[in-house]
Amino acid sequence: MSHADTLIDPSSDDGVHAGAGRSVSSGSGNDVADVNGNSVSKKRRKRFGLRIAFLLFLVALMGGTIGQFLYFAHQIATAKVPKSANADAIVVLTGGHARVNEAVRLLEEGHANRLLISGVHPGTTREQLAAVTASSMPLEKSTVDLDRVALNTAGNATETANWVQKNGFDSLLVVTSAYHLPRAKAELSDVLPQVNLIAYPVFSKDLKLDTWYREPATIRLLMREYVKYILARLRNTVKGMN
Repeated sequence: MSHADTLIDPSSDDGVHAGAGRSVSSGSGNDVADVNGNSVSKKRRKRFGLRIAFLLFLVALMGGTIGQFLYFAHQIATAKVPKSANADAIVVLTGGHARVNEAVRLLEEGHANRLLISGVHPGTTREQLAAVTASSMPLEKSTVDLDRVALNTAGNATETANWVQKNGFDSLLVVTSAYHLPRAKAELSDVLPQVNLIAYPVFSKDLKLDTWYREPATIRLLMREYVKYILARLRNTVKGMN
């Protein structure tokens, strides 16, 4: 190789002098500087640190979410019927015969003077409801009101709030399935902040809540309900801010 050949950097396509494109050693001999004089090793350490911080954030977020879900599931699995189940009125959120049966029983036993069955199908009559609940008394208009408007839990809350405010009730027995109670109370609390809500869980014989962690179907049900509960809380929080 001639002396002239050494003046051209073989790694450069356009013949730029070797000193212009290569990194040069710093005076300490430990860090390498780029063309702008920045430490390459420091940049790498910074990027590595950011990646680790992001991974730790994701792990913490996932751990927190799992922890909150486990607490949510535990609350449902250990829910108890209140010892003092007396209120001005009762609302039952439809979604199964067991819920309505329990609400009608509470009314008949005198735990409240009036009942709202929220989310009744438009084609369902009082006679049909009475037959399904095996009620010992007909569902008279003087004691039982039917909400045929609500299509979901948020709608249940809206129609219940209208009913409560119309009648001036100060306390309310909320009857629904145990797994549905957290979301139902969250929705009702948002529209009835001054009303004393007493949760009354209804337990399905087919749903093994005490061993939910062993039942794939129950786990899926609780996970879906947890997501809906979180979304309801977020929606109500945003609505309150606005």
